[in-house]
Amino acid sequence: MVDDDAVRGAVPEVPARLTELLRDLPASRGGALWRLDQEGRQLDANLVRLTAGAEVGAFVESHLDLLLYVADGSGELTTDGGAQRLEPGSVVWLPRGTRRALAAGDQGLVYLSAHRRRPGLSIRSASAEGGEAPCLLDRVCPACGRLATENDARFCGRCGDRLPAD
Repeated sequence: MVDDDAVRGAVPEVPARLTELLRDLPASRGGALWRLDQEGRQLDANLVRLTAGAEVGAFVESHLDLLLYVADGSGELTTDGGAQRLEPGSVVWLPRGTRRALAAGDQGLVYLSAHRRRPGLSIRSASAEGGEAPCLLDRVCPACGRLATENDARFCGRCGDRLPAD
């Protein structure tokens, strides 16, 4: 029996037709093209386009495993284990803690990412030694929810969207 009211009323559905979405959007548009946003979900998913030559710099996601499916284009995934070619149909599992970087090829790279839904930000009491924790909302991507690890980041390392101005 399901206890969560948000899930109890959920109905299985087809939330997007990615082939049609890609056909209807200009190839020059990069960043997050679509995201799963149904209420009560335990899963996050994003369709992301990196334009030709664009890169997502190396970073480590320490809390979530990521499944990545290449829908269109090509590119390269670089991890501590080396570089791997990505092409349509490639499925990649990136365990949490994996350092990774993505680079789009000459035709760009379109991929669908899926991971457990990231818990919302919460306010916690400050520790006695550390004082008040800094507000990090200006480093949270509004499109995919990733927290930028770099203090001076202006764009999301996962989807490329601009981060909120502080």
